[in-house]
Amino acid sequence: MVRAIRGAIQVDGNDRDAILAGTTELVTEVMGRNHLTTDDVISVIFTCTPDLTAEFPALAARKLGFHDVPLICATEINVPGALPHVVRLMAHVQTDRPRQEIQHVYLRGAVALRVDIAQ
Repeated sequence: MVRAIRGAIQVDGNDRDAILAGTTELVTEVMGRNHLTTDDVISVIFTCTPDLTAEFPALAARKLGFHDVPLICATEINVPGALPHVVRLMAHVQTDRPRQEIQHVYLRGAVALRVDIAQ
């Protein structure tokens, strides 16, 4: 089956190292909590709030071994009052796990985005 997994992390600011470190933490948590390897991943869409422009979050995934996984980055719409400095992802994966066992991951300040599903 194909499942989509959501996740987000609020990073410290518009700094290359902060974006890469935060994205690495997010991807690592998504993969670990859902018992996935890169072979299970079909594709990943990364988005950033408009205030994050110092680096592509997909670079962090490449450094984690996502060499042959299609990755793309985009900018979130600029909603007034939205939480700043947020990297989000939606990973499409192959898994036999039922939908209710998929763990969506929201870290740091991004927990406020989805308190209903944040672990």
